Amino acid sequence: MRRLQLLLAAITTAGLASACGPGPGAAPCPAIAQATAVSVTVAASYAQEVHVLHLKACQDGSCSEDDVELRPGSDSIDQGCAEGVCSATASPNGTKVGILMLQALTESPMSVTASGTAPDGAALPLRDVDFRPKAEYPFGQQCGRFLSAGVLLDGEGLHVRT
Repeated sequence: MRRLQLLLAAITTAGLASACGPGPGAAPCPAIAQATAVSVTVAASYAQEVHVLHLKACQDGSCSEDDVELRPGSDSIDQGCAEGVCSATASPNGTKVGILMLQALTESPMSVTASGTAPDGAALPLRDVDFRPKAEYPFGQQCGRFLSAGVLLDGEGLHVRT
């Protein structure tokens, strides 16, 4: 009887283990959580004009708004590969970047409004843009859909980042 229980336990465990992994020949999916946020980039040509940036994002009847903490932006510079190991380094590009966290992010239309102040305390022009967040499958259809919502603020206005 004990052997039968051990055999059933081994079969069940083997079945569960194989059900959790990718199928034969399929690449595993990364364990990455999706951020429900709107990202903002302030163009290098406009970054010195922005001291405080306030974003408001509305979607599906719900709005989130807050001052956005801006950090220096950067570009990734390829450092090449050696012996199967590749690397890159970050190089400042003069932009400022930040995020506004949301309660949820869907593919529904979204409205984003940017306001704020210049370093001298003067109000920045009110800018807004309407768009739909972008759905992509960066790790393949088997790994699920990722939604992204990003905007670019420059001297001309607020634009959807592509």
